[in-house]
Amino acid sequence: MVMAAALPVKALANPACAVCTVAIGASLSVARKMGGEDSIVGLWAGALLTLLGYWSIMFFDKRNWHFRGRDFLLLLLSVGMIGFIYVAEVVIWKIFYMDTILFSSLLGMLIYIGSQKLYQRMKAGNGGHAHFPFEKVVLPIVFLLGGSLYLTYFPI
Repeated sequence: MVMAAALPVKALANPACAVCTVAIGASLSVARKMGGEDSIVGLWAGALLTLLGYWSIMFFDKRNWHFRGRDFLLLLLSVGMIGFIYVAEVVIWKIFYMDTILFSSLLGMLIYIGSQKLYQRMKAGNGGHAHFPFEKVVLPIVFLLGGSLYLTYFPI
């Protein structure tokens, strides 16, 4: 039931700017080389891959490429990219094991999608306007920072 509630839905607005996306992508590599926790790097990687999935949906909309299950498939492929690294390590039948980066990237995906849904509700409650400039950028960053702080003090 939790997974069904977290299913991606069609993006109602442009999810984020290109500068933010490049900054997150570059910082992931730097954080990993500096010895950052895998769970925190995975959290931000999951949010980044979800953002790229939303951009794929917008690209398909511009081209008028529509087919059944398109949005779900594009988001699944974008976030699932991190899982292809760990295909040999994920054991499902006898003992369920999931790598830290894979788990935290799924958590980052859920945090990003949840923050965007919250932004849409807050914006609708304010007459279709944001409460302050760059609200749709601030919300995901605050939630991801909160998740990072939580994983720093309570590691997986």
